Amino acid sequence: MHFQSVRTIRMRHILLLIITLTFTSLSLQAKVKYTGPKTFVYRYYLTDKKGGGYSLDRPQRYLSQKSIDRRKRQGLKVDSTDLPIPAQMVSQFETKGTHVIGTSRWNSTVVVSSRDTSLLNALGRLPIVKEARMVFQHPDSVEKDSKGLRMNVHKNFNRWDSLRNDPLGMARPQMEMNAGERLHELDLRGQGITIAVLDGGFQNADRLPCFNYTHIVGTASFVDYGESSRDDDVFAGIDHGTKVLSAMAAIAPEVMIGTAPDADYWLLRCEDPDIEMPIEEDFWAMAAEFADSVGADIINSSLGYSEFDHGLGNYKLKDLDGQTMLISRTASMLARKGIVLCCSAGNAGMSSWKKITIPADAHDILTIGAVDRDGHNAAFSSVGPTQDGRVKPDVMALGAGTALVTGRGMLLHDMGTSFSTPVVCGLVACLWQGLPKKTALEIIQLVRENSSQFDEPDNVYGYGIPNFWQAFMIGQAQ
Repeated sequence: MHFQSVRTIRMRHILLLIITLTFTSLSLQAKVKYTGPKTFVYRYYLTDKKGGGYSLDRPQRYLSQKSIDRRKRQGLKVDSTDLPIPAQMVSQFETKGTHVIGTSRWNSTVVVSSRDTSLLNALGRLPIVKEARMVFQHPDSVEKDSKGLRMNVHKNFNRWDSLRNDPLGMARPQMEMNAGERLHELDLRGQGITIAVLDGGFQNADRLPCFNYTHIVGTASFVDYGESSRDDDVFAGIDHGTKVLSAMAAIAPEVMIGTAPDADYWLLRCEDPDIEMPIEEDFWAMAAEFADSVGADIINSSLGYSEFDHGLGNYKLKDLDGQTMLISRTASMLARKGIVLCCSAGNAGMSSWKKITIPADAHDILTIGAVDRDGHNAAFSSVGPTQDGRVKPDVMALGAGTALVTGRGMLLHDMGTSFSTPVVCGLVACLWQGLPKKTALEIIQLVRENSSQFDEPDNVYGYGIPNFWQAFMIGQAQ
C-alpha cells in the first residue's frame, strides 16, 4: 500500500480519538434535561445610529489612543462604522423583562434576551428596527456545566518533553516549517505587537509556569444570556484557548517556545462550548470590536461555524462569500481598521460540509489550514474556495500535530487548524515588528506572496506554506 495512504488511514483513526479538532460542540459531557424557565435572544438591526452626539472628529470618546494611532500609522480614517450606538437608542430595548446583552457598532445591531418572546417580538416593531432575528433559544437539554473548571496544574514538564540545548524544544518543527526561527534569531519575537485571542476558555493560563513571563494585558468575556449567566473568569473554562495561546506565547526553554513570546495579549472569551447557536456570531463581533477599541494589531480566532443546535440559522455553501453572515462581514472589516485577522480554516475536510467554516470566508484576512510534518495536507483541514471564487485557505502551517501546553500544564501534540492558526499568527507579529511601517493589508499580501505555491494556488493548500524569513527580507527591500 502507498505510504501516503497508510498515513491517511492512520490519521483517520487518530482523529476519532481527538475531541479538539473542531470547536463546535466541544463538550462530551452527559446532557441533562433542562426544566427551568427558558431564555430567548434576538438580534435587532437598526435603521441608523443618529443622535448619539458622537463625532468622527473626537474618536477619543470611544477608541483608545492606541487604536487611533494604529489607524493613523496606516493612513486609515475613523469612519461611521466606528461610531457607537447612541445610549438613548439602546435604552428603548431596556424594558422590564428584557436584558440588553450588547451591541455591535460596526453592524448597527442590539442583542437582547428575555424569557418572554412576546416582549422580544414587540421590540422588533420599534421604528428604529429594520429587522429582528432570533439567535438563541434555550436548549431542551444542556451539558453539565463546564464553567468554573479549574484542574490541578503540573508545575514541571516531564523530562522526556525537553530537548536539551535546544531553546525551541518541541516547537522547533512548527517554527522551522515557516522559517520563523530565523526571525527569532534577529530578536523579532513580537515585541510591541498586541494580539487579541478570541476563544472559549483559557483554563489556568494565569497559573501555568510557561506563561509566567507572558505579557497578558487583560481579559474580557462576552458570553452572556442575561439572568446572571455572565461569567467573566476566562481562566476557569475549557483549555482550548490555553493551547492556542501556548503556540504563540509559551516560554519554556528546551520544552517549547511560542512563535511570539514577547507580544502583548488580550484574552477574550466569546465562545460557549456547551451550545452552538448564531448568538456566538454576536459574541465574536463584540469581542472583535473590543479588540479594535483597545488597540490590538492582530486577532487570532480558532473558531468556526456552519451548523447550529435545532438547525437555528444553519449556513449554506452559498453563504461563503465573506459578506452574507454577520460574523464574516465583521471579519471583512478588520484589515481596514488596521488589524490582521488570522482565522482557522476549519476541520470539516472529512465531513459532508468539507469547505471552510465561517468566518474563514471573510475578505482580507489570513485563513490558515493544516499540514503534517512532511508538509502534506491534513485530511481534516477544510478546503476552499469561497463562493465568489477567492482562494481559500490562504496559507498552511503545522497542525497535525502541533506542540502545545494544556490547561493542566502538560506538553501535548494536538491536531486541528485551531493550532496551525496561532503558529502563523505569532509569526505575523514577528514579521510586523520587523516591518512596522507596513499596513495590515500589506502584511497579509507579503505572507501570501512568500508562500510555497503563490504562483499556482489551489483549493487545498491555498498559496501554500509561508516563509516568514523570505517575507521579512523582501519586505525590507520594498
